[in-house]
Amino acid sequence: MGRILGVDYGTRRIGIALSDPLQITAQPYGAWTGVRDASLIGRFVALVRQEGVERVVVGHPLTLKGTASRFCGAVERFAGSLSASCPVPVVLWDERLTSVQAHRVMHEMGKRPGREKPSVDVLAAALMLQSYLDSVNRPRT
Repeated sequence: MGRILGVDYGTRRIGIALSDPLQITAQPYGAWTGVRDASLIGRFVALVRQEGVERVVVGHPLTLKGTASRFCGAVERFAGSLSASCPVPVVLWDERLTSVQAHRVMHEMGKRPGREKPSVDVLAAALMLQSYLDSVNRPRT
C-alpha cells in the first residue's frame, strides 16, 4: 500500500500532508510557497515518486451549502494540471471548515494562527486528508 498525499491549495501557500503507509493517519508534511511557480507541478510529481504516493487528494473549497465557491475554479484548474502530469490519480475532496478547525486547534495549542499561517495551512491539509482517510476506511454496513 502506498501513501496518500493531501493538498490544501491556496493563493499564497500550499499545505501538504501525507498518510502513513497503511493509509490510516494523516501527518502534516509542510507548506510550499510559489503557487504560481512554473515548477510547482514538477515538485509535486517528484514528491509523489519520492514518498511512494498512490493517490493525491486535493481539497475542494465548497461553500457551507455544498455549492462551488469562487475559489473552486482555481483549485479545479490546479488539480487538472496535476492530474495531467502526475503518475497517480488525483481526486477532489470536500475541505469545508478545515481552515476553521485548524485555527481552533492552533488556539487550543496556545499558538497564534495569524502569526503562523504556514502551520495553519499544513494542519488544514492534514485535517482534510484525515477526513478522506476516515471516509475510505469506514466499514461498510
